[in-house]
Amino acid sequence: MNWILFSLTALYALTVLLPMTSFKHYLIRGWDFPRLQLSVIGVVLIALYGVLFFAGFELSVIYILVILGCLLWQLWWIFPYTPCHRKEVQDAKTAHNNDHTLSIMTANVLQTNKNSQKLIDLVQQNKPDILVTLETNQWWEEHLAPLEKQLPYTAKCPLDNLYGMHVYSVIEFQDQHVQFLVQDKVPSIHCKILLNNRPIQLHFMHPAPPSPTENEKSLARDQELILLAKTIAKDRLPTVVAGDLNDVAWSPTTRLFRKISGLLDPRVGRGMFNTFHADYWFARWPLDHLFHSKHFTLKKVQRLTSIGSDHFPLLTSLVLQPQENTNNQSVDADAQDKQDVHELLEDNDVSESIKR
Repeated sequence: MNWILFSLTALYALTVLLPMTSFKHYLIRGWDFPRLQLSVIGVVLIALYGVLFFAGFELSVIYILVILGCLLWQLWWIFPYTPCHRKEVQDAKTAHNNDHTLSIMTANVLQTNKNSQKLIDLVQQNKPDILVTLETNQWWEEHLAPLEKQLPYTAKCPLDNLYGMHVYSVIEFQDQHVQFLVQDKVPSIHCKILLNNRPIQLHFMHPAPPSPTENEKSLARDQELILLAKTIAKDRLPTVVAGDLNDVAWSPTTRLFRKISGLLDPRVGRGMFNTFHADYWFARWPLDHLFHSKHFTLKKVQRLTSIGSDHFPLLTSLVLQPQENTNNQSVDADAQDKQDVHELLEDNDVSESIKR
């Protein structure tokens, strides 16, 4: 029994120690994702050890302290994404003009999914200003064509490699670009719109994840996110980033992205809004994101119903109120963060700039 408890403690400690390293292999970076599930396991282990201890079993108190320390570390990462934390983004005031409101729906459709009508119905029900679809190929483009009556302005990049992307909008695009920033097969879409006669910069992303079937390491994903963050840091326009980032909200990479870009996360202080995996309630985390500059307040963020994909769609409604959110700041970058960015981009010869 003692060896069993020792093994459980050591394995649990590894789930904390491995993500603290700089290794980018998917077997390491994958432990960034299930911090909520690992927290639940930590609580169960502490309860088990407590029962054994009070039952008279000779149990080293070190085991309990190690598990407790690991549990607190996991909770530190996910705590901001609970209602117990202070909101990072102010709630929108009730009195606002619709001309100031921007609603964006993101939907990773799962390329092999054929339930296009479910997505069409969801769009018609929620009436977003902008719809971003991911993993959409030519089949999906043809079957989503009816949406162009409601959302007539489009940016299309159909691909059969799980990285196709389409954007549909009620607002006309300006300076529209499809770019392949880090990998030839992975597009991103960048454009501007006018909201209440003010230019808004939009970035739609879907970087490739670290996985045994994609990239063995997280390097390409991390480079794409940080390249975007550096671009945003130089831009004073109101900015929104949306898409499936193949990274969780609390990971070191996403945290670094927010530090460098200065963008805010409307989920902080409100909830996790876990969008993946739609089929397994016990294995869900937030992979689909929307970040924005301090120029916006939040009207609503909502995880929508299933469309037959492995992702739930995410609907976020923002209000352009530059004077209402000035007291809230994103997490700040320090000297080590800037060094990490330098090593990630410059030392790996990522030089492509994002057109704005």
